[in-house]
Amino acid sequence: MTHILVRHKVADFARWKPAYDSHAASRAAAGLTEERLLRNADNGHEVIILFAVSDPRKARAFAASSYLREAMLKAGVTDKPDIFFLE
Repeated sequence: MTHILVRHKVADFARWKPAYDSHAASRAAAGLTEERLLRNADNGHEVIILFAVSDPRKARAFAASSYLREAMLKAGVTDKPDIFFLE
């Protein structure tokens, strides 16, 4: 099974989380299922998310999309996300 691991920092987790939640349908359409959403215990601004991937082609297109970049910026992501495709 393929997974995606995403790591990025956010300005304000309380502001970021509702924005993230509002995009659940887009993630589902891209074949992503959230398995874990974690915050760094030493830095609450760092978020790590693990997704199961049902369609790697759709997931890669979603990860590279300008839609996702814009949504992340609006939600308060403050750095370039690290996105890892894992098998």
